[in-house]
Amino acid sequence: MDHQTRTRYVAFHVITILCLCGCLFISSCSDPSASRVDSEVPRLSVENNIRSYLNKVSADITDNFHSDIQTLGDWEKIRRQRYVEFIEMMGIDHLPLNGEKSALNVKVTGTIKKEGYRIEKLYFESLPGLYVRANLYIPDSIKEPRPAILYVCGHSPTQKAHYQAHPIKFAQLGFVCLITETIQFGEAPGHHWGPYSKGWFNWYSRGYNPAGVELWNAIRAIDLLSERPEVDADKIGVTGISGGGSQSWYIAAADPRIKAVAPVCGGATLKDHVFNRTVDGHCDCMMPNNLYGRDFADIGALIAPRPLLIAQANQDEMYKIESVRELESKAQKMYDLYVKPDNISLVETPGGHSYHQTSRQEIFSFFLDKLMGKKVTPDQVGDIDENPERQLSFEELKVYVDAPPEGDRTRTIQDSFIPLARAPEITTEEELSSHRDSVKVFLREKTFGHFPVKEAAFDSQLEIQSMFSKNAGNRIFSFVSEEGWRLKIDVRWRGDSNTVKPLMVVLRNYDEDRWDSESFASKLSKDWNIAYFEPRGVGETGWDPGLQWHIRRASAWTGRTIASMQVYDVLRSLQFCRTLPGIDPTKIGIAAREEMTVVSLYAALLDGKCETVILKNPPSTQDVVSDPEGKGPAIEMLNCLQATDVNQIPALIWPAKTEFVGDVPDAYQWSENILKRLGKGGFVRNDSN
Repeated sequence: MDHQTRTRYVAFHVITILCLCGCLFISSCSDPSASRVDSEVPRLSVENNIRSYLNKVSADITDNFHSDIQTLGDWEKIRRQRYVEFIEMMGIDHLPLNGEKSALNVKVTGTIKKEGYRIEKLYFESLPGLYVRANLYIPDSIKEPRPAILYVCGHSPTQKAHYQAHPIKFAQLGFVCLITETIQFGEAPGHHWGPYSKGWFNWYSRGYNPAGVELWNAIRAIDLLSERPEVDADKIGVTGISGGGSQSWYIAAADPRIKAVAPVCGGATLKDHVFNRTVDGHCDCMMPNNLYGRDFADIGALIAPRPLLIAQANQDEMYKIESVRELESKAQKMYDLYVKPDNISLVETPGGHSYHQTSRQEIFSFFLDKLMGKKVTPDQVGDIDENPERQLSFEELKVYVDAPPEGDRTRTIQDSFIPLARAPEITTEEELSSHRDSVKVFLREKTFGHFPVKEAAFDSQLEIQSMFSKNAGNRIFSFVSEEGWRLKIDVRWRGDSNTVKPLMVVLRNYDEDRWDSESFASKLSKDWNIAYFEPRGVGETGWDPGLQWHIRRASAWTGRTIASMQVYDVLRSLQFCRTLPGIDPTKIGIAAREEMTVVSLYAALLDGKCETVILKNPPSTQDVVSDPEGKGPAIEMLNCLQATDVNQIPALIWPAKTEFVGDVPDAYQWSENILKRLGKGGFVRNDSN
């Protein structure tokens, strides 16, 4: 039978079944007991709205900041753990923060003499092959070590040239000032905008965030300053605006060598970012990979009690001023616990996302006070000189004479910065069991940590039941998966509805054509009863494709992804189905196509009780690029690639059987080889199309 004939054959039978079902449904509806179970109106109190849900979870994160901290002693008991979690969220927990680091290999490529100071043009290696461009401003006539400022650039294409007036002013005030370029712009531009504009949502699965690279580069920049004879290593501060503002928060939280910090337009509450969708305007570096559900106030808590001056414009499209005030108020509570209430302050300035003379002068006065012990008022300290005639050009401040050093990793650091898991060599069942257990522990803590601690009551309702024929029918149930989500599952039965039979849960796809799932299920074994399930984001609970980019990024900012939320829904559907009559709770399987195969495999792994998983057209890996607009499959899950990949899970879910409909991607060979090596047979293959 050729493809066209087969298609017409399937279509004919589907239409025939539909016509029959329609007649039987009309017939069944004449019997009240065969229609809606009772006269109760369907439960519509649950919103089933992804925006409402993300608003709630982000508000919970913000509003519950340190709700369990009442005393300094309470905080000190958990501070170390919160610090470790923060370092992990930044993606630098594999690097030697306190141990021996690689050589900096500082290279000075030129010096510019100016009145009262000089500029050293230099670069250094923060990691082997990862070079950081910088200008070091050093006041003349230094007789003893001076306090230093690390100035971290924001998202300006010309970087250290654009912000040069700031290190000039610091040098004129007597500070040594190092200004560093980001990996995104400047002389050797790399990438910050992964999910933001390139469709690199696999960064989330890797646990990669460009903020982590910037933070590590800054820590190494502090190493450089500490080694300079002109610098008093006990008096180092950090400041910057926008991306440099958020980095200032991170750097001070991560490195205790920072004694004072002044972030500008660089932080606000998570709930405001999500509610007002300011997340949409932000670079991917502006929030850590939030697997532990933290807010910027948590970063401020790690800075306390060191001096913190927050400068914020009051009409900033990126940071609503009320949100910044709330952030400062929450951080203030930590300073109060340390009995250092005056060590934190907020300076508000008029205008949009930028500096203002007031904020600049407050910052200069702040550092003179906190690092030099000099009381100089903002009015007395003066402002920067932005006269173009006194500015050096990008070319004049350029560090690289011709090109970056050979082998520079700046443009590709996203591919190697985070160590990913390698499929291990497994030769025994004990090794397989041990590996499975370690993967599940990792995933529950660092990928699915957002799963509710307390499960919601199912509050189930039989919405409708129908008879298709004497020996076939369905029951559509709704149940609460998680607070805010009431989902439906359509359970079809053959034969006696009360006879216990195995159940195959077929996952619908968010963009499937009508009857796609039914056609897929028609080719499965008749031994199974079938249940069609729509996790959130699919069918009735779906959202406009144009919203997908926002949902993918905003979800990650709250510590979850679309796929990880769907995994939870599938787990709850399995749990719910095991409570139903006529279903053998020991013989439940999952069948899925395309991107939903990823959800099915992870759900089966965490569930641990599935009898069979059936896959059609699964992706080879989760380390794949998406549509830059965020549309299409969303298979990313936070940090998962540090533990496993979708192609390894068929081996991990054994003794559950894995059946493939159609072709098996080569990447799944590792899993099949293990099963064969252990004498469990390979995959079941179903060549139906």
